[in-house]
Amino acid sequence: MSAGRPVPTGLAVVLISLALVPAALAVAGDVFLWLALALDGAVLALCVGDFLAAPRASDVVVRRDVEPVLSSGVAQTVRLVVESRGARPVRGRVRDEVPSGIEVRGHEQPFSLSPEAPSITLPYSLTPLTRGDLRLGDVHLRLLGPLGLCARQVQVSAAQSVKVYPDLTALSREALALTLASDAPAERLLRRSAEGREFESLREYRPGDDYRSVDWKATARRGRTTVRVYQPERNQPVLLMLDCGRHMAGRVEGRRKLDHAVDAALRLAKVSLDAGDLVGVLAFASDVRASLPPRKGHEHLRLITESLYRAEAALEESDYGRAYDFAFARSSRRSLVVLFTDLVDPDASGTLLSRTLALRPRHLPVVASLLDEDLQTAATAIPDSVPDAYARQAAARLEEDYQRTALTLRDSGALVVRASAKGFGAAAVNTYLHVKARGLL
Repeated sequence: MSAGRPVPTGLAVVLISLALVPAALAVAGDVFLWLALALDGAVLALCVGDFLAAPRASDVVVRRDVEPVLSSGVAQTVRLVVESRGARPVRGRVRDEVPSGIEVRGHEQPFSLSPEAPSITLPYSLTPLTRGDLRLGDVHLRLLGPLGLCARQVQVSAAQSVKVYPDLTALSREALALTLASDAPAERLLRRSAEGREFESLREYRPGDDYRSVDWKATARRGRTTVRVYQPERNQPVLLMLDCGRHMAGRVEGRRKLDHAVDAALRLAKVSLDAGDLVGVLAFASDVRASLPPRKGHEHLRLITESLYRAEAALEESDYGRAYDFAFARSSRRSLVVLFTDLVDPDASGTLLSRTLALRPRHLPVVASLLDEDLQTAATAIPDSVPDAYARQAAARLEEDYQRTALTLRDSGALVVRASAKGFGAAAVNTYLHVKARGLL
C-alpha cells in the first residue's frame, strides 16, 4: 500500500478561485493585493493541515471479493470491502482498476466509515465480453481530510487474475427444453423422443404410436397391444472442430464470431455427453491449437472447457486439410463431425468444401456458421447513395457465395446450420438431436 499523495478537492479549488477576486482588484490598491495573498496563504495552509490530518494508508483495509471463474457476456458482481482500523470516522472514494474491453458499472463509489459502522461492502457490476484471463489491477482510495479540502490518494496492491470461461449457464437441461419447445411443436418433440435404433423397453400401445413399432409376439403373450420403445444409440463419437482463423475474428452483435462458436460448442458438448456419447474437440487455424480425443463423462466437459476458454482467433488462414488429417490420424470410426466456421469467404470455402465432402460417406459432417443479420440486411436494402449501392452489391455477392456453398454441401450429404448469434447454440443442439433421433449417425 502506498503512503499517499495530496489531492485538492473541489472545495479547495472553489476557495482558491474566490481568492482571485481581490487579486483582480489589486489594480485599485495594494490592500487588495495583500488580501489576495493572505487568502491564498490561508487556503494553502488549511489544505496542508487537512492533508496531514487525513486518514493514512494504515488506517484502512480494502479487500476485493470476486469469483475465481467468470462467464463471458454475463454480468458478475464484484464486492469491495473497506474496513477502518482506527477509532475516528473515515470518508472518501474507492475505485477499482479494471482493464479495458469489459463493461463495468459502479467500480468507483463514495464511502463513509464510523466507529459504529467500521466496515462497508460496495458491490459493482462487471461484464467480461471475451474469454481468457482477466487481470484486475490495484484498488485506489481517496481519503478525505476533516475539512474536506484535501484528500490522501492511496493505492492498495490488489492485482489478481481470474479466468473467464464461456457462458456455462446456458448448458442446463431446462434451458435446452425451453429452446426446443420454442422451435418445434410439442407433438413433433414427443415423436422424436420415441425414435431411435437402440431397443429400450416394451410398453402398452398408446393412441398415436406408429403401428410399425408393434411387437406382435409380446402382444400375443400379454394379451394387449404392445409396442417396442427405441432410444438413440449411445457411445457414438461427436467431434467438435472450431475454426480459429481470421474469418472468426469478426464481430456479430458485439462479440467475436469465435466467442459465439465456443459457446455453441460447449452447449452441444454438454448435451452430447448427457446423451451418453463421446465428445472430442479440435481447435485450429493454420495449425492445431488444442485437441482432446473423444471421451465421455461430466469430467470430460470440464476438460473441454479448460481447453477452449483461452482460444483466440488468429489473423491467418485456416488449414482445414491439416485439421482433418490430425483429427482422423488415429481413429476412423464413424463420427458426427461438427465444424464451426464461416462460409462467407468464397476462396476459403473452396478448400473447406473439398476436404469436408471427402468425409462422406464414412462420417457425417455438419457445417455450422453464424448468420450476420447486418450483412443480410445490407444485401437487400434499398440504397440511398452510390456508396450504399456498392455496399449492397458487395453484401449480395457474399450472400450468393454462401448460398452456393451451402447448396453444394447439402447436395453432397452434409448438414448445414446457419443461425443468428442468439439462436446459434440452440440450432447446433437441435441438429444433433435430429441426427440422433433419425439414426443418421
